[in-house]
Amino acid sequence: MKTASMRYTWNSRRKKWQIVIGIAIAVLVVALLQGKEEPIDFSTEVKPIINKHCISCHGGVKKNSGFSLLFEEEAFAVAESGSAAIIPGDAEHSEFIRRLTADDPEERMPYDAPPLSKKEIKVLTRWVEEGAKWGEHWAYSLPKKVAVPRFRFGLASLFSFTGNSSMYSDIDYFIQEKHREQSLSFSGPADRATLLRRVSLDLTGLPPSPEQVAAFVNDDRQDAYERRVDSLLGSPRFGERWASWWLDIARYADTKGYEKDASRQIWAYRDWVIKAFNSDKPFNTFTVEQLAGDLLPNATKDQLIATAFHRNTMVNDEGGTDDEEFRVAATIDRVNTTYQAWLSTTFECVQCHSHTYDPIKFEEYYKSLAFFNNTRDEDTPGDHPTFRFYNREDSLQVAEVKQWVAQHASAEAVASTDLFLHALEPKIHAHACDQLINGALVDTKWLGIRNGGSARLPAIVLNGKDRCYLNYATGSTGGVMEIRADSPDGPVLANITLPATSGTETIAIPIVPLDGQHDLFLQFRNSSIPADRPVCLVEWMAFRKSLPGNGEPDYPKMQQTFLELVNKHTPSVPILVENPQDMRRETHVFERGNWLVKGEVVEPAVPQFLQDFPKDAPQNRLGFAQWLVSEDNPLTARTLVNRVWAQLFGRGIVEPLGDMGSQSDPPTHPELLDWLALQFMHEMNWSVKRLLRELVLSTTYRQSSALEGESAEKDPSNIYYARGPRFRLSAEQIRDQALAVSNLLSTKMYGPSVMPYQPDGVWMTVYSGERWATSEGEDQYRRGLYTFIKRTSPYPSYVTFDASSREVCLVDRIRTNTPLQALATLNDPVYQEAALHLAKRMEAKGKGKPTDAIQAGYLSVMQRPLASDKLTALERLFRETLAHYRQQPIEAAKLLGTSASGAAQKDAATAAYTVVASALLNLDEFLTKS
Repeated sequence: MKTASMRYTWNSRRKKWQIVIGIAIAVLVVALLQGKEEPIDFSTEVKPIINKHCISCHGGVKKNSGFSLLFEEEAFAVAESGSAAIIPGDAEHSEFIRRLTADDPEERMPYDAPPLSKKEIKVLTRWVEEGAKWGEHWAYSLPKKVAVPRFRFGLASLFSFTGNSSMYSDIDYFIQEKHREQSLSFSGPADRATLLRRVSLDLTGLPPSPEQVAAFVNDDRQDAYERRVDSLLGSPRFGERWASWWLDIARYADTKGYEKDASRQIWAYRDWVIKAFNSDKPFNTFTVEQLAGDLLPNATKDQLIATAFHRNTMVNDEGGTDDEEFRVAATIDRVNTTYQAWLSTTFECVQCHSHTYDPIKFEEYYKSLAFFNNTRDEDTPGDHPTFRFYNREDSLQVAEVKQWVAQHASAEAVASTDLFLHALEPKIHAHACDQLINGALVDTKWLGIRNGGSARLPAIVLNGKDRCYLNYATGSTGGVMEIRADSPDGPVLANITLPATSGTETIAIPIVPLDGQHDLFLQFRNSSIPADRPVCLVEWMAFRKSLPGNGEPDYPKMQQTFLELVNKHTPSVPILVENPQDMRRETHVFERGNWLVKGEVVEPAVPQFLQDFPKDAPQNRLGFAQWLVSEDNPLTARTLVNRVWAQLFGRGIVEPLGDMGSQSDPPTHPELLDWLALQFMHEMNWSVKRLLRELVLSTTYRQSSALEGESAEKDPSNIYYARGPRFRLSAEQIRDQALAVSNLLSTKMYGPSVMPYQPDGVWMTVYSGERWATSEGEDQYRRGLYTFIKRTSPYPSYVTFDASSREVCLVDRIRTNTPLQALATLNDPVYQEAALHLAKRMEAKGKGKPTDAIQAGYLSVMQRPLASDKLTALERLFRETLAHYRQQPIEAAKLLGTSASGAAQKDAATAAYTVVASALLNLDEFLTKS
């Protein structure tokens, strides 16, 4: 007893001394800090005031009085008054400061608006007095290292004894530090069933089975949770869940958009994305292959498919449209999407003028556009260029042709042959023709010259090319095409009879080889057809050298094989292919953003506000992609980790997710954002799976999401993460989950998009006669990301739950709560069928006992036992519904899709269970990740 008493006395004295020492330190720190103000920070204090009050009149669009506050050099330049408005170090004589406090309303700034507050004026005055240091926005630089605040103490921590001793990740120390500032602390851990459902939905988009939950709940191994996380990361379902997120950014759809909105075959890109996530392709490689896979040395089939990322742009097939106008529109979309997807930058604001809020100059937009302006796609109905998928037999013939070329010519010739066989590039489309005589571009797409007419192909570089591959269609015989050089009466290079075709066909026309650049005149004749009909319809032409090896015995056979392969109708996917040097385009500035008003010519270059272009990188899309994922780039890794964080926690560390410029909210946890970005690049080697693993293993992620206590009052939006995430699932996840818990979900992966049930008349397709043909068998029940997406008529229930029409890049779906959503999950046939299947499973497990059946149903849906109050409510629903359907057997039969018969009593029970199952599938907790 004496020892215990002495120990108690010592502990009591020690705590008193700790408090006294803590207070003494606090007093000392306060004394040292008194009278010493931190210098004004331009990025966080000055720039927000300028953006709020000044920039609309003195910025990128307007420069009233010749004074602009958008760029540093403009802010300190001489204005129209003849002197600079800001004199660093001299606020008293700076017109900028004087105007803020002027008595005359004609002089006071901001003009015709409320004056700045005293606090704002004080900030600006101090800034000028301290030398008006311009500074850099926080997002445009990245520290080399960020210390984890494990032992960081401040005044708040001296008096704060809250916290969580179970820190599973360094992430938690950053979160805890902010908790101390806000007098918050971590919530307790979520129960195991809830945690497994949460992490399963986050990593695979699907809930766990009740059996998986039970195994986890009863697993007492220390690393039980880590084992489940690793298993989920290794699941093939992982790639499907995260591909669904990326496809919003990639604006992936199965149709081309605009008014005609014809279907396109691009699902191979979606499959590539799924495989990329499942294989944990490093994000820097993932980036380079999508933006410039075609420019990589010896580009593989998969690397070419990856470039379909930028072929997801819309294409306008409507007759009468200008192909060049919409090619330019697609190129602009690529620039805007790239900066939005990888850099969280509102670069689209710079199309017409310098950015109003961020340091991006007008000309820099078009220098970036120059990187994307030299691809072969030209808004054609055929979606050229496409990568053509040969079957096994044809692939062997391709290999045979390439081997022949390798034996008789250079590696460059082999690469050229391979590109033409797989992409039919480079070729020249019909819309390149001009000086049309007695003909027209039919529907602005195909060259249609009537008997005796002609058209010019300007500036064609021949350099010894002795074959013209002509892709055309005609139902008439007797047609002739003649090619002349340099003038309609120039030397004849070719004269060919045009055979009648069955559809579109490509023929090889021998031409007289010439060197240099020439205008070619195409002349057509067929006197046997009516005068108002074209001789043929030409889609494209390609000028190439013949296969090498002429004179060898097998040469004619090889030429024939080559032509047969060119004419194969194969599955395909649109890809990017760079223009050869002789077809390169000049890139001009568009005055005020108008593509018809071309200004000065610009060369590819990146904006000055970010890091320099890598010295050893090529000046093309490949170099641009390498610049994006350079470890010196401050934005790419920040953008990725911020958006992945938002996928898990419901909001980003920086909001909005699409803008890290000066108009964004400042990061809630800036050091954490930087630490994650550095870890992602250096320690994790750009691995998305490793990043996700770090996040979901953290204490921050594992917390209970219960909205109660102090954190609910102090932080209702949970921006400081004092509780776990809780928000509604995505449109696809809601449908997938309903199918999964009812045991309907198909695990089939890859392949063409599917068409699950939707009501007749939703599609109003013009011209093509395309219709929504409901898929059969398991294809009706495939995961949401495989659903066919028509841009002008997206799948109705997805749109109801805020999914994108995929016309443009979308980095963050909004979340709404509307009556239509409840109507969808109650009445959509997909959910009704899921409820019916769940009901039959409940009925089978209940074996005639409604209580057991309902509990089994809830366990299937929520993977945890049913609370007694909910059980009571659901039992009452079952009894009332059962009584109703016993009296109304026809309604029961209608609900079940059966005919009213002698089995009416059984139908009534099944119908009642179906109503209960539908209620379960409409529970808020089922539609929410919590």
